[in-house]
Amino acid sequence: MKIRQRRVLAALTVLSLAATVPASPAGTTLDRMPADLETRLALSAAPPALRGDATVYLLDPAKGYQLSKKGSSGVTCMVERTSWDLSDFRDDIYIPLCYDAAGTSTYLQHIMEAAALRAQGMDADTLNAEYRKRYRDKTFKVPEKSGVSYMVAPIMRTIGPPDMKVHTMAMPHVMFYAPGVTNEDLGAKPDLADPSSLLSPFVDRQGAAEHSYIIQLVGDAEKATILADQKVLLDDLCAYRDILCLGHGNH
Repeated sequence: MKIRQRRVLAALTVLSLAATVPASPAGTTLDRMPADLETRLALSAAPPALRGDATVYLLDPAKGYQLSKKGSSGVTCMVERTSWDLSDFRDDIYIPLCYDAAGTSTYLQHIMEAAALRAQGMDADTLNAEYRKRYRDKTFKVPEKSGVSYMVAPIMRTIGPPDMKVHTMAMPHVMFYAPGVTNEDLGAKPDLADPSSLLSPFVDRQGAAEHSYIIQLVGDAEKATILADQKVLLDDLCAYRDILCLGHGNH
């Protein structure tokens, strides 16, 4: 069960780059998003009141994540482009997310290292096996206290319901750290074919029991407000790459 739902020269505009970026996920080489666009997408994952003080990392596909903006709060935002738990590397995964202090020191570090290892040439199968091992032998630390990852962005592209294929979707939500917690523990019964069953909290296990979250989707009214407030960002993302247009088909 997943919902899972990462720059070229800053002087270039989003529209001028559209023609140079593949329109479909034909390969596995990551594009470098325009810095301003990637920053806006990353920060959109946080509630508006938290964006100004947040730290932001941007992806250099040849190296990994680089610090772009140092914030004064414990919140850190980025656009995840490599999901270690998928069976292969894709060039069309875009997951804006922000972590609080507890998540920044744990899960976010794991995401950043996955990008670095991919840049260094590690293949998807090796990365998957290595990460499962690191969680299993506790090389990877998990949050030791309650905390939250914000994912209230108006858009993300990753695997998701109803068929667990890659979609471009609007599914703003928050994730509470829950290593080892199961849906049975919550009494949750999420059904991908029944969207109403996802409105109550449920567990998203992301590749390992230690990397699990309790998911809470925002309500319809809140979702509508997010989409309206972020219309310019949505338009710019769609102009940049057509797979980032809401309503784009599966790949």
